[in-house]
Amino acid sequence: MNKLLKKIRNRKASIGVIGLGYVGLPLAVEYALNGYKVYGIDLLEEKVKMLKSGKSYIIDVKKSNVKKVIKNKLLIPSTDFAVIKKVDIVIIAVPTPLRKSKDPDTSYITNVVNSMKRYLHKDMLIVLESTTYPGTTRELIADKIADIGFTLSKDIFIAFSPERVDPGNKEYNTKNTPKVVGGLAKKDTEIACAIYSEVIENIVKVNTLEEAEMVKLLENTFRAVNIGLVNELAIMCHRMDIDIWNVINAAATKPFGFMPFFPGPGIGGHCIPLDPMYLAWRAKMYDYYNRFIELSSDVNSNMPRFIVGKVGELLNKHKKSVNSSKILLMGIAYKRDIDDLRESPSLEIYKLLKEEGAVVDYTDTYVPYFINSKKRKVVRKKVTKSMIKTYDIIILLTNHSDFNYQLFADNAKMIFDTRNGFKAFKYSNIIKL
Repeated sequence: MNKLLKKIRNRKASIGVIGLGYVGLPLAVEYALNGYKVYGIDLLEEKVKMLKSGKSYIIDVKKSNVKKVIKNKLLIPSTDFAVIKKVDIVIIAVPTPLRKSKDPDTSYITNVVNSMKRYLHKDMLIVLESTTYPGTTRELIADKIADIGFTLSKDIFIAFSPERVDPGNKEYNTKNTPKVVGGLAKKDTEIACAIYSEVIENIVKVNTLEEAEMVKLLENTFRAVNIGLVNELAIMCHRMDIDIWNVINAAATKPFGFMPFFPGPGIGGHCIPLDPMYLAWRAKMYDYYNRFIELSSDVNSNMPRFIVGKVGELLNKHKKSVNSSKILLMGIAYKRDIDDLRESPSLEIYKLLKEEGAVVDYTDTYVPYFINSKKRKVVRKKVTKSMIKTYDIIILLTNHSDFNYQLFADNAKMIFDTRNGFKAFKYSNIIKL
């Protein structure tokens, strides 16, 4: 323990970050900028090649920073797990998706453990950052390492620290977002806190691995349930001819006891749609059923169908059907001002409209193309005044700040605004969610 702590404090410790996505790459670059030698491991050769050439594929990671740490040989990208032999600390930040049955898919974590086992050595810290259910770090990492002969909390230290990345957030980043840390034992927590405090301003200790794992699930379940509530209220207000946006804005003037959440076409990203289902799945093992989680998941996952149904109603009022109508989607990313398509409800809306026979295009300043459910490339449309006029309806799904809202409002036949992006316009051709 003392040997590893000394290395950390002298900045002589080397770090391996497994998974160079939205979580892993910003963290790897942050450590490298602070003078640590970082070995970044990702199985996608395309990512490794881009990094080696000084390019960034993550919106929150500056190309200039990547070029700097690559040039100084402080970030060494690789697809080879053998570099684990050279590192003192391993941070695992791989995906944890849901299977179609909505059971957790922890195969990425299992594969990482199996791939690095032969390269482990004494005086190492291993931290899992991937969001998952309470008990994962103990069962899938700590127990497996103990099985191959290492003494936990002596030879190898284990911790969990939930990632809190918010892609596109201009205020909070890796450095200034408080970091929750929980270890297998006090020694493990101390070492994990030591390495994170080198690059992160505020460290929050909890008592166990499971507490740390539960923190992330609570954060995102809180958001999912409240978004589900406001989505359900939006549908109700629609039937009652009440403007839900005005209601939320008025309620938000209360200085206590209320936090505004906003409706939309569904929820996206890696965390909010998935994390509550991890918690609900784990709870069933203890004979407990999370009715709030199940209900909010049902409401949120059905919002794309509600949006498509509403589009059908709006077109019917103009004596048109969805079938053969020409429709433009404004935004395909899951939230504003980022290029992230993970779990984006816009993709589901695109698919549903196509299934009903609509001619569907999209425009998005951040996403030049996407691969549809039939594995075909769909390329964005360039926005022009004449092009806008050709669509029967335009649906705002992602309220990017650099959209020319005036151009759309002045030239569209009809706009269905699911994000209140056109709130400044009182035009008759704009219909709010």
